[in-house]
Amino acid sequence: MTEDVETRIAALAREATGLEVSRIEGLPGRLGPRAFYRVALADGTTLVARRESETAPAGLPPEPPLEPIRAFLEAQGLPVVQSVGRDAAAGIDLLEDLGACTLETAAARSDPDRRRALYTAACRIPPRLQALEPPSPSLPAFERRLDGRFLAHKCARVIEYALPWALGRRLRADEAELVRAAFTHIETVVERAPRRLSHRDFKAENLHLRPGGAAAELTLIDLQGAWLAPPEYDLVCLLRDSHVRLPDDEMRTLAETARPALPDAPEPDVFWHRFDLLTLARKGKDLGLYLFACREQGEERYLSFVPNDVHYLKTAAARLAPVAEPALQGLAELFNALPDRVPTPQELAPCGP
Repeated sequence: MTEDVETRIAALAREATGLEVSRIEGLPGRLGPRAFYRVALADGTTLVARRESETAPAGLPPEPPLEPIRAFLEAQGLPVVQSVGRDAAAGIDLLEDLGACTLETAAARSDPDRRRALYTAACRIPPRLQALEPPSPSLPAFERRLDGRFLAHKCARVIEYALPWALGRRLRADEAELVRAAFTHIETVVERAPRRLSHRDFKAENLHLRPGGAAAELTLIDLQGAWLAPPEYDLVCLLRDSHVRLPDDEMRTLAETARPALPDAPEPDVFWHRFDLLTLARKGKDLGLYLFACREQGEERYLSFVPNDVHYLKTAAARLAPVAEPALQGLAELFNALPDRVPTPQELAPCGP
């Protein structure tokens, strides 16, 4: 942390709380350009500072800032992290410290009944988000959407990182074209689907349980990426989470419970077709991102989640193959080559031709 950033955080905390700062420490980063800090105040309480970055993957626009979407969702009664203060010029948000208990950590230490209760509570949130209409004036979240640009980025992760690991080589031109054709088909289905407000990264890591809280007190963080997407998008993120693999029958029960509560209430066949297509796009990107992070950045923390994504990709592709476009059938064959294990960093060295 640079001295300037620490100074800005301390000044913001003093202005917002009237208390001096006793300590500022960096928090472990995620895969992304943002930085997070825990801010200890003189009275022993703590806050979290989050510093925005203007960088974005090549070809994609940067995400909007956390405000005003956080304030909008809070005003609509959604359970979101509370704001303590903001330094807009420095891109720093000062937020309540929700602690370390996320849905991910809670699920890992819960019995099946408690886990199902937590996930049932989580599945009630997407219908509430999707029922929201844009305010006047509108917000950036209602102007952003899952479209061809974002799907092309996900496709590139599959071509450049996910499948080369499976095949031990770079894709041939015809194989890469087959993957692009499959993602073009996904884009066609996405463009025809209803568009509803989605968190965009609605996974267990981004749902916190307030200290001492219960299932009904799940709280959303990481809200700035909100956009318009098909009704199934957030449920794919939650129920096919890289970090938490639910039993397949439990995942389907949760999804079927949430489906009729969605404002568009898709018919089961439509819902599951889009659910599986979005799984290919989202999980293909996630798998490629984890392999990219290891190969290009030396970040190995996420390799243990690779088998979960492989399972999701194979399952979704197999369900789609009998009724899908030829390109998706070909993509299913390529995904079948993905190993069902954690890769080693040595395997992820740049492939030859």
